[in-house]
Amino acid sequence: MADRLTGYRILILETREEAQFSRLLAEQGAEVVQCPMFTIHDAPDPAPVEAWIRRFIDKPCDDLVLMTGEGLRRLMKGARRIGVENAFIAALGQSRKFTRGPKPGRALREIGLEPQVTTEKPTSEGIAEMLSRFDLKGHRLGLQLYPDKDHSRLTGAITAQGAQVDAVLPYVYDPQAAETNIITAIDEMAEGRIDAIALTSSGQIRRLFEVAQARRCATRLREGLARTPIASVGPVVSDELETLGLRASISPADGAYFMKPLISAMAVELAKNPPRAAVSNES
Repeated sequence: MADRLTGYRILILETREEAQFSRLLAEQGAEVVQCPMFTIHDAPDPAPVEAWIRRFIDKPCDDLVLMTGEGLRRLMKGARRIGVENAFIAALGQSRKFTRGPKPGRALREIGLEPQVTTEKPTSEGIAEMLSRFDLKGHRLGLQLYPDKDHSRLTGAITAQGAQVDAVLPYVYDPQAAETNIITAIDEMAEGRIDAIALTSSGQIRRLFEVAQARRCATRLREGLARTPIASVGPVVSDELETLGLRASISPADGAYFMKPLISAMAVELAKNPPRAAVSNES
């Protein structure tokens, strides 16, 4: 079923797994227009991250919550930097591991480990709801955080269950680096040169509007989105779109909230109309 997207220009805003998403789309023949939302860097002060890794090795947490695959990969990078990679993996193996969606699970498998529990809802609220089903009283719980999110409600919910939270933030975002690319992407949509925009996190659409408002082109962004099919990876993204008065016209089947099902859904929906480049060439 290769080449189902040949001739279609797909705009992607993925940052953490941009290369993988781009490759999967290209395998289906799509022309991928990449627009990462921000640049990711290690935490500017490595000392707290390294101290967390050493604490985890000295006394592995009873439970570990991984919010992102990027977070675990950055922690592994830190462990390698200080020469404790194998000891850290061994310590991780002793904890009961909870993951927020499938991406942290994939990162665990890269180091030979498996999550014990994965959230049905890949959100902070979903994590809190999942953990509420377990007895955490007296547990030390390691919590890998991600940037630009207030995690106080989640940590509060965990401590209310009697657990001690040991949190770590292993990376930061640099949003300014991508603003020029974001404006170019907005122009591409507004001028009808994109066949679909694929959204894989709620933060992507928020970031689009933040930049558009700062650059005084929010109206142009809405015009572009109105004429461009929006593909959403799942309900979290679709709900965010609705808060902004937008609707996803493409989404995978219920429960299949991954890149491959999203690409398949795009192929089915976009096949109903020729690529816009082909229409332009005919006219």
